[in-house]
Amino acid sequence: MDRIPLLDLGVQHAPLRDELAAAAARVLASGRFILGPEVEAFEQEAAALLRVGHAIGVSSGSDALLALLLAHGIGPGDEVVTTPYSFFATPEAILRAGATPAFADVDPATMNLDPEAAARRIGARTKAVLVVHLFGRKARTDGLRAACAAAGIPLIEDAAQAIGVRVDTAALSFFPSKNLGGFGDGGMVVTNDGAVADRVRRLRSHGASAPHRHEVVGGNFRLDELQAALLRVKLPHLGAWSDERARIAAAYRGRLADLPVELPPAFDQTSQTSPPAQRSQPRDDGCVWNQFVIRVARERRAALAAHLDERGIASAVYYPIPLHLQPALARLGHRAGDFPHAERAAETALALPIFPGLGLDRVDRVAGAIAAFFRGR
Repeated sequence: MDRIPLLDLGVQHAPLRDELAAAAARVLASGRFILGPEVEAFEQEAAALLRVGHAIGVSSGSDALLALLLAHGIGPGDEVVTTPYSFFATPEAILRAGATPAFADVDPATMNLDPEAAARRIGARTKAVLVVHLFGRKARTDGLRAACAAAGIPLIEDAAQAIGVRVDTAALSFFPSKNLGGFGDGGMVVTNDGAVADRVRRLRSHGASAPHRHEVVGGNFRLDELQAALLRVKLPHLGAWSDERARIAAAYRGRLADLPVELPPAFDQTSQTSPPAQRSQPRDDGCVWNQFVIRVARERRAALAAHLDERGIASAVYYPIPLHLQPALARLGHRAGDFPHAERAAETALALPIFPGLGLDRVDRVAGAIAAFFRGR
């Protein structure tokens, strides 16, 4: 019996092989490799699909976060309110900007930043709130956006795992495992704020407004032409792939409903029913299912993962150590118990395979293996 991986990019790329090869050959023939016509075209196409005013290609999702913080003037002495349950790049970008992460706990149901807790954390030194749309799920931001507006600070969004949910100013990632994955590192800043977009464009090229004229200190955050050309091939398929992920998630929810696991909340998929040529992305309360994460009692999670592995089924723990307990952030002075919902998420979350091409037969196999574990078979 074949092994079911957490992600299989070969299935996704096989039908696109000729187009991908042609795109790569086009770049090689052009002699342009950094910030050329492919990047410009990709930015325009991405902005149109994602319904934002500006899209700026950068070198990675991590650098997209850093560029956004710098574009908003975040620096030493500032605090940025954010989640203690995410990939390390989220607080790392804050620290790279010279600021300090100020954590607020997560919503126990969604594992996204709790907007009420985040609003309470805003203080005199707070210069931004950085919310993460974790595992592809749109975080609740309406009340938090109002709190930020009242405090005169921006709400910045980490949508590295959530390309396609409605955002205003966000960082995206094209790491290969993302819903729109590249063939190496890559990222993007999307925003409806023209001034922020202009600052990010300067920051990504060492703060230069013109050759050899550097207005600010930036970095080398540029997206290369090859990545842009390859991503242009994949971009038109994003809506269909998001639909397929939603169908897989719905199948998991149905098959696992009677088992002693916590399932991720459902969401309304009616916005994904338009024809492919006019397909819209999920609504503001939607999810694009970068991961399908169940919750398992902490004393049984490792045994379930081992049980699945023995039956040729991959799983993964995202993330086993909450950010406030990471050794690199010990200087912040947090200890166990400070953010109990984030700590419980780290102890109980288990990601199951979900990707375009997985197929419902293999969903059945995964669900059957989980059922057998709990039924002692």
